[in-house]
Amino acid sequence: AVADLMVAQGSGVILNASSVVGIYGNFGQTNYAATKFGVIGFTKTWSRELGPKGVRVNAVAPGFITTPMVAAMPEKILQDLQAKVPLRRLGQPEEVANVYAFLASDEASYINGAVIEVSGGMSL
Repeated sequence: AVADLMVAQGSGVILNASSVVGIYGNFGQTNYAATKFGVIGFTKTWSRELGPKGVRVNAVAPGFITTPMVAAMPEKILQDLQAKVPLRRLGQPEEVANVYAFLASDEASYINGAVIEVSGGMSL
């Protein structure tokens, strides 16, 4: 519904929430990976369809971020996760929020169809 308003005014920004699991998959998370991969697919499709009409569409794909869900994981699992991240730590919610704020700004006016990982380099 809001996309129609953005097209009518000739500008807008749509930001979608994905995950690194949607890019690379993860053992035991088939359903979750499928939904997040779907988000990436429609982000890329909408960026092609809506870009010529002045609407930018991007997605953010966080890795493991310090949230209540992640904090509830066993300590050994958290240590193993951090060891897989080149920065050797989990991300903070503010670090993800900063990427969204940037993508919504005019400073990102030439970014369209991107999926930006916020993962500390986990996928390297």
